[in-house]
Amino acid sequence: MIDLYTWPTPNGRKVSILLEELELRYSVFSIDIGRGDQFSDKFQKISPDYKIPVIYDHENQRSIRESGAILIYLAEKYGKFLRTDEYRWDTLQWLMWQMSAVGPILGQAHHFLYYNPGRSSYSEERFKNEVKKLYSLLNKRLKNFDYVSGPGKGEYSIADIALWPWISRFQRHGINLNDYPGVYRWYKEVYQRPAVQKGYQIPHFETEIPT
Repeated sequence: MIDLYTWPTPNGRKVSILLEELELRYSVFSIDIGRGDQFSDKFQKISPDYKIPVIYDHENQRSIRESGAILIYLAEKYGKFLRTDEYRWDTLQWLMWQMSAVGPILGQAHHFLYYNPGRSSYSEERFKNEVKKLYSLLNKRLKNFDYVSGPGKGEYSIADIALWPWISRFQRHGINLNDYPGVYRWYKEVYQRPAVQKGYQIPHFETEIPT
């Protein structure tokens, strides 16, 4: 049994989508980061930096934080969505790209372009340009591959699961997906997966998935 401590953010949705893809039984605990639940003494015991998501695996009596680490842990434990052959590293490098570039840059774009427009023209211009670079790189990959990693034309993996919730906020990034046809095709295909549609609304419905 898995306990999931989460909130409807891109990082939180990565884990709930994977749990749904794995068809696991899990309990959900809402950590309302707007209300400050993440700063409670109880939550700090499993998340010393006050971040969601966190899972607790009752079978192994182990808590895991950091969304990328959680994806790897679950994929390895249940033997799905992370290959064990030479393509393993192809998936992991795209996962690390999401963790090191897509997440941080798009997170800053949310801050300056969506939540605080007009506060800093320099920051807005910088992150608009950085966002376009990320979408362009991903589009270049997905013009030739069905999914971001794997053999042949690629196969659905934790790299896609990590990237998709961030791209689902394309409106906040000021992006028209028609300008990135590879990304748009991939986005729509992943959107159609029942586990993605269900996992997106964990721990509760926030908005319809942007299309």
